[in-house]
Amino acid sequence: MITKSADAAIAAIQSGEKFVIYNGDCRTLLKALPPRSVALALSSPPYFLGKAFDVSRELDGFSNLHREIFPYLQSVLEESGNLGWQVGHHIRNGVCTPLDFVVHEIFGASASWRLRNRIVWTFGHGTHAKNRFSGRHETVLWYSGAQSYHFDLDATRVPQKYRGKKFYKGPRKGEWSSNPAGKNPGDVWDIPNVKANHVEKTEHPCQFPVALAQRLVRALCRPDGLVFDPFAGVASTGVAAAIEGRAFLGAEVDKRYCEVSEQRWQAVLSETVRIRPIDKPVFQPDPRSAVARDPYTSSAQGDYI
Repeated sequence: MITKSADAAIAAIQSGEKFVIYNGDCRTLLKALPPRSVALALSSPPYFLGKAFDVSRELDGFSNLHREIFPYLQSVLEESGNLGWQVGHHIRNGVCTPLDFVVHEIFGASASWRLRNRIVWTFGHGTHAKNRFSGRHETVLWYSGAQSYHFDLDATRVPQKYRGKKFYKGPRKGEWSSNPAGKNPGDVWDIPNVKANHVEKTEHPCQFPVALAQRLVRALCRPDGLVFDPFAGVASTGVAAAIEGRAFLGAEVDKRYCEVSEQRWQAVLSETVRIRPIDKPVFQPDPRSAVARDPYTSSAQGDYI
């Protein structure tokens, strides 16, 4: 469902709609949302790409937006709710500013909110820099506002590296030492970013992968909770929420992105949505393939041609 009315969007969610996009400024929707109505706020705000949805090309504009919306985010989140904020870097005149530093200066200043994790999202492809190391990571800041917050580790476990490992001493000597459900995925996540040939690619210039949001939804949103994305884009967060059985409310100013979001929701319903599975390993090329072989050395001698 797409609507230009904040009140209609909220009423739809309250009546049981599972996927609602408000085509408008998130600040209007945030001001209208009832207090303590959101289980997880998860978003990637616009930053410095020169696109139509950017609020500013300067750091001050980015900071001011966050100072404005943070009190509303605090208000709409449940007592046990969580906030996930994915950002990258601001590069200007050769100077790199990590945007999570800027965000934390604002969000972390609240006496009642605590940073639980700074998650590093790493990916293998991107722009090749010439005067610095190429950027191959961004971050997700996870905050909660209470000592008792929702966190479901078991929903996000990944396979153990040494699944057959056993205790070598003590009363459990000889027993399996690994957790049969898998291990904690840690705070460094290697998930391919959405580039031209990615199965999830839409016309949006900087969408993040569904798998990134999916792990956060699994861990940080209770099963019957509402996921809210104030900068929804083409609703990658919404697709993740829908796949995981949560209701989704998003705000997006671009009408076309709202339409793409609705198309993706319909694809979820028809089980035709195109996503990269969350548990799919990162691709490793066959070393015997032409693109993986070093063209500058002899395959037999290893000498330069």
